[in-house]
Amino acid sequence: MMENENGIDKKAEKRKKILDAAVHTFARKGFYNTKIAEIARDAGIADGTVYLYFKNKDAILITIFEETVAKIIENIRETLSLKRTPQEKIREFVRLHLETVEANPDLAAVMMLELRQSNRFIKEYAGTGLLDYLAVIGEIIREGQEANCFRRDIEVGIAKRMLFGALDEISTLWVLLAEKKYDMQKSAEQISSLFLQGLKP
Repeated sequence: MMENENGIDKKAEKRKKILDAAVHTFARKGFYNTKIAEIARDAGIADGTVYLYFKNKDAILITIFEETVAKIIENIRETLSLKRTPQEKIREFVRLHLETVEANPDLAAVMMLELRQSNRFIKEYAGTGLLDYLAVIGEIIREGQEANCFRRDIEVGIAKRMLFGALDEISTLWVLLAEKKYDMQKSAEQISSLFLQGLKP
């Protein structure tokens, strides 16, 4: 039994190495310019080993997205559950989004740029993942409207995409265009304040 558990642990560790190496390589060279051999070299394994875990490069990219978004949403929901008011939840959501970008610039670069350039990804996966993420914002806005904290005449669909758009733009400037002049903590405070001001009844 112990050998099996060790075997599973080693497989999980190797799989993680491949995904971590892919994130680093995609961010540095771009998805289309990256070869499987380069991912394998960065992970410290043989080329053929990658194919034991992933069918192709697209499968690696999709896995990065699916697993990352799931973890981010889980973390956000857990943290938001500790906040009492919709206003506090909005501020916390914004803070967590930008904090995640700042802590994982390579991953953020892949999520924001490379995933958008994969036609297969956009058609089959991006819609679902993005909707799940936007749903978290939408739930907070609805909660605020029901509690008369936020304007009821504002369409939830518009508001949640507006907030996501602001976060995405700041994140893109910070990560992809090297616009490090933006302090992420101050950005979080200002975005939250502007958004909440617009939602006031």
